[in-house]
Amino acid sequence: MKINKLLFLLIIPTLMWQPAAAQDAREIIKKADDKMQGNSNRSEMKMTIIRPTWKREVQMKAWSLGRDYSLILITAPARDKGTAFLKRKNELWNWQPSIDRVIKLPPSMMLQSWMGSDFTNDDLVKESSIVNDYEHHLAEDTVINGHTCYKIVLTPRPEAAVVWGKIITYIEKDTYIQLLAYYYDEDDFLVNTLVLSNIKNLGGRMLPSRLEMIPADKPGHKTVVEYLNLEFDVGLDESFFSLQNLKRVR
Repeated sequence: MKINKLLFLLIIPTLMWQPAAAQDAREIIKKADDKMQGNSNRSEMKMTIIRPTWKREVQMKAWSLGRDYSLILITAPARDKGTAFLKRKNELWNWQPSIDRVIKLPPSMMLQSWMGSDFTNDDLVKESSIVNDYEHHLAEDTVINGHTCYKIVLTPRPEAAVVWGKIITYIEKDTYIQLLAYYYDEDDFLVNTLVLSNIKNLGGRMLPSRLEMIPADKPGHKTVVEYLNLEFDVGLDESFFSLQNLKRVR
């Protein structure tokens, strides 16, 4: 901030402002995250993988309990039907009915493509927490499609095991709806852009129902996830997210 005051008058307000702004940024991120997540939720989604010469659709059901537990079941196409993914805290499991086998995925696979899409394993099961694993810094407000948004820069905490070197996200000021996010690697190169749109009533909340993940280095590539149905506070508990249920959930 360029303020024409004596230096000793500037130092104290600056030191007082920085912690408050950092705390405010974290609260904004948490409100936006809680709005999408809820205590528990159940959803149905369609994912369309788009390439320059072809596209493919995948349909799925998903359940989650907070940030620690989630289960995703593929319901179509037929060749993938029954494939399921389970996250329990820091563990990620994959059930493959075609080979009758449960596979535990190592942390090194978090950046790998999920179901051949432009989303990663980390995106879909949300292993890392944007609230707890990152430092949050408010930047200048930005207008996106007529919506005034907070611009927040997220950088990893030193001890956090996360896949992104930096995230820049834009959250609408009045509604706390996330509209846009940029994901960077450790060398500060843009990797993915996430565009959230088609805001409508989902489970009693106004939320973006369409998510587009666009890789920076692959022209003509993108993946679109559309919420077909979303319910919050559906009465799930930890026992639902078991390896036994991973095999039999429908």
